[in-house]
Amino acid sequence: MGLEWFIKLVHARPDAVIVWDDLEVRERLSWYYSVMRNSKPAKFLIAKRTPIDENPYGEGLTIEELWRIHDEAVVEFKKILNEVRNSSISIESVAKPVYSLLDVKIAIAYKLYSPCRLCERRCGALRASGKPGVCFVDRECIVHTYFHHMGEEAPLVPSGTIFYGGCNFKCAFCQNYDISQVSPRSGERVTPERLARIQESLRKTGARNINHVGGEPTPHLPFILESLKYLEANTPQLWNSNMYMSLESMKLLVDVIDIWLPDFKYGSNECAWRLSRVRNYWEVVTRNHKLAYENGDMIIRHLVLPNHVECCTRRVLEWIAGNTPKILVNIMEQYRPEHLVTKYPEKYPDINRRPSRDEMRRAYEIAEGLGIVFKPVS
Repeated sequence: MGLEWFIKLVHARPDAVIVWDDLEVRERLSWYYSVMRNSKPAKFLIAKRTPIDENPYGEGLTIEELWRIHDEAVVEFKKILNEVRNSSISIESVAKPVYSLLDVKIAIAYKLYSPCRLCERRCGALRASGKPGVCFVDRECIVHTYFHHMGEEAPLVPSGTIFYGGCNFKCAFCQNYDISQVSPRSGERVTPERLARIQESLRKTGARNINHVGGEPTPHLPFILESLKYLEANTPQLWNSNMYMSLESMKLLVDVIDIWLPDFKYGSNECAWRLSRVRNYWEVVTRNHKLAYENGDMIIRHLVLPNHVECCTRRVLEWIAGNTPKILVNIMEQYRPEHLVTKYPEKYPDINRRPSRDEMRRAYEIAEGLGIVFKPVS
């Protein structure tokens, strides 16, 4: 990452450089900042150095036995992580094991994906037999595009963004509906090895992170974890998600994700069901946000929907202030009617327009009143 890359960044997004002068941003994204600058190793590299005693890919092991091996290894992982954080040791001083915590995560993920319970739909699709789940994804990783994204939050730019096909949500207003709903399987089929090479190329050409997004990355969890087995470039792993993954998937993710970029869409289960066709949204997403908060840096995105400031925006921001107080929030005004809202406007009259200036002002006032830090990342 030489001078030419830096000049391009300053020209395209000067705020992406200036943002790191804000001490509050530096403090709240301290781990990500250190990995981004290569002064600390990404968590997946530590997971690769955390040993286990058994071959997790053996056919005789049950998923219960794999979880036992996993949970025992996590104890050692946390010890190594803390020593790395405190600069007591360097990752290079830790020997590479034959099998690692990452290996057992991969083995568990492939057991979880068929019958599939990677997300809280738990649809049970036999994906290993080529039968796609509700998300439209089967046994192959589908990548629609990847590039240096210059439009993300300032601390993330340029973001090495990988757009995966398919999604477990059915949002009526989806802005990426072409890859999530309409033609989710039309992207490139990539192997985990190929996915690792994509990540390596993005990082070596100036990406500050690898941004797993879509669609939704959760259905691709086994392939993403396996790609890290072949990736050696030190790069922060960023999970850009609707956060509707199962608790099992969260347990697999927390030890490899350096920074979370989750959506927090709705303040009520009724709104989530009507607009995205998912059940128990509030319970699932608040659980997963809390786990993410306890296991990494985070910028929460909240998209302000018209006519939903009181039922959704207020409740979301109140929860954030009370449960994840040391994170950054991006209160987004980018909503516009898309997909089914434009096709069937009579079904969605409440969101068939952009949010008004007054609605955005109210959202910002709520955040300010709660002490939420959001301006430095907008």
